[in-house]
Amino acid sequence: MKRKPRTRAVLAGGLAAAALGTLVAGVGVAQAGEKNDRRAEPGEREIARLFDRWNAALRSGDPERVTDLYAEDAVLLPTASPRIRTDHTEIADYFAHFLQKKPRGEKIRTEINILDSDSAIDAGLYRFHLTDPKTGITKPVEARYTYVYEKRDGRWLIVNHHSSVLPAEG
Repeated sequence: MKRKPRTRAVLAGGLAAAALGTLVAGVGVAQAGEKNDRRAEPGEREIARLFDRWNAALRSGDPERVTDLYAEDAVLLPTASPRIRTDHTEIADYFAHFLQKKPRGEKIRTEINILDSDSAIDAGLYRFHLTDPKTGITKPVEARYTYVYEKRDGRWLIVNHHSSVLPAEG
């Protein structure tokens, strides 16, 4: 059956309008999503300050204050222990002993990778100044670190933390 010219024109016009409407709607959604993502993205400074928060908790001497910065399901591979810590009780136990050395950390080098609006990685080198509780002598210890952060219920928490003594150059 042959269509009348008017029917073809109406059909073609309708398809063109539908295609244009889909394209415009798709662009509008992409732009709105991109704009929202940019506003929600954490900045490198914000992520870098999370170390300062952690270091201040160390200096408080309170293992619970430090442990509170870790997610309930966090994994800690600590500098001064061979045991992997996988819950708050184990993490608090580690810090109860570590804090006896009155640690004070300072970053030497940092590389921050923002994964999305709710997750980031901070990796690099830091130096701890540790005081021997028996002698009172303070010594620096250089280590490498990785913190993996997630924002949960609006709060940045450590979900994975690895720290190990920096090996000698070879």
